Amino acid sequence: MADIDKQTQIELEAAAFRTLTAHLLKRNDVQNIDIMNLAGFCRNCLSKWYLAAAQEKGLDITMDDAREQVYGMTYDEWKSTYQKDATPEQQAAFKKVMADPDLTS
Repeated sequence: MADIDKQTQIELEAAAFRTLTAHLLKRNDVQNIDIMNLAGFCRNCLSKWYLAAAQEKGLDITMDDAREQVYGMTYDEWKSTYQKDATPEQQAAFKKVMADPDLTS
């Protein structure tokens, strides 16, 4: 890998995070359970990671604040607008993913 200074690395990682969250905003048809079943993380995981990073920096933000950064709206608003009930197949796959600690974040 190219020799990248620390600040540039941080900027590239931040840009990648912004691109990922922007992509997820466009793909609100994709349910969190589907992302979790395929990748072992979802929008809520990203929100938790954002919150943890902010707290490490001593920032006083809430989980609701972190979720707004990832969801682009309040979590309740996103759920009422986009979230669908999980099918039995999605729920079964989710249980399998959650049972394997190597597959979850």
